[in-house]
Amino acid sequence: MEQLHLKYQQKPWTETLKLVHFCMDKPLRRPVSSAPDSPLLSCMEKIQRTLNAKSLYSVLNRLESLSKQKGLSAHISPSGTICYITSDMFYVEVELEKDGKVIDVKLAHLGETPVVCDDLLQHLRMKNYDAFGKILEDLSNLYQIPGKSEMKAKGYLALQALEKDLYSMSLLDRTQDVNRVTEVLHGKVGHLVPRTGGTPMTIEFYISPYQILEAELNPGVQVCGTKAVVTVEGTDMLHKLPLSPLLVDSEAGEDGSSAFLPLTDELSMDLSAFFVLKFHQPIPMSSSSIEEIQRLTGIQITGLKLAPLYELIVQSTLKEKCSEDLSTHKSCFFVSLPDCPKHCYFINKGSEKSDLVGALVSKIPFSHPKCVPGLLEILRHQVVCNSLISSCVSEKHRNEDDSDLLYFEVVPHKNTSFSVFFLHPVKENLACEKSNVTFI
Repeated sequence: MEQLHLKYQQKPWTETLKLVHFCMDKPLRRPVSSAPDSPLLSCMEKIQRTLNAKSLYSVLNRLESLSKQKGLSAHISPSGTICYITSDMFYVEVELEKDGKVIDVKLAHLGETPVVCDDLLQHLRMKNYDAFGKILEDLSNLYQIPGKSEMKAKGYLALQALEKDLYSMSLLDRTQDVNRVTEVLHGKVGHLVPRTGGTPMTIEFYISPYQILEAELNPGVQVCGTKAVVTVEGTDMLHKLPLSPLLVDSEAGEDGSSAFLPLTDELSMDLSAFFVLKFHQPIPMSSSSIEEIQRLTGIQITGLKLAPLYELIVQSTLKEKCSEDLSTHKSCFFVSLPDCPKHCYFINKGSEKSDLVGALVSKIPFSHPKCVPGLLEILRHQVVCNSLISSCVSEKHRNEDDSDLLYFEVVPHKNTSFSVFFLHPVKENLACEKSNVTFI
């Protein structure tokens, strides 16, 4: 700051101010975080994150800056109380009072009437600009499809058709007395939450026994299971996607599955895109589960790096359970249980054999709504296995007092079967319990 002061002390402040505005209005060629040639923009972003925007001017300034960070444009109305955040495919209208308080937030996609967007409104009223910016990113990502605006609009139309079919499937599968846990674990499309404004549709498809117990012991506490986001993404290959809902109301096939209209040229279109189930955290999946998914969808899951499955489960569990960075090479873990001696689990992570390897899966591509129930069944089966193995993993891999310990070795077999070796409680030899994980 002293160097800047010395450099411009001979110039009037108005010229310096013009220079600053000129630099700020320059379009970004890359994200601020990776742009070494734009320290001013980086500093301004940090300052705005720190300051608590209260006045009308500061709120508008923050919205303009956030829009530029997300690659969007921002325009202020002549009255100075409305900010329009725009792209080629959608716009967000933020209405403010003279003191900077947010009155309303509306969202409009191309060709649609603006509607009130409650999630964006609440984030702005709570001054949660990070969450607001994340939704802007999600909205922009809906249109990351190769081609001109017309093709991008078709991609969004296909997503709407999929969402309508999934919601209809959830209604057909629902009974009056069904509770959330049953819906999560056994519903054809899990516990489905429709897309609202900028928040994408989510499917909650698994909840662990520990979480169910926590909910029973703490009434009113809403535990969160494993979820997937439903969205559309661009790709290099063409896929036939429906542009209209395909589910036939109140009808089912011979096997009890939902009946769908055929993908005719009137109801579908070849697009450089596919639908995806995207996970908040990558899920360790066996190679056999991945192959089963690919046979069901007819689409390859790319970018996978194969590794011993149990090693991936251990790594993912440690990352979730531990705030500190623990070594993922550890295989021996100490677990304390109520009214029971401590357990010491040695997890044999297996070898590089084809039936014992897996990969971390971040998203699953598909092109037809009929794939979703089958995908969820495969996912549930895999996550049950992961949950069981992860229950043997803890952040504690050293124990000072090794007296009165019970030792177990978990050895993987093909697919989701494994054996547990332990000292026999009566005889002086090893005992073995072989299990095959099934989802009921």
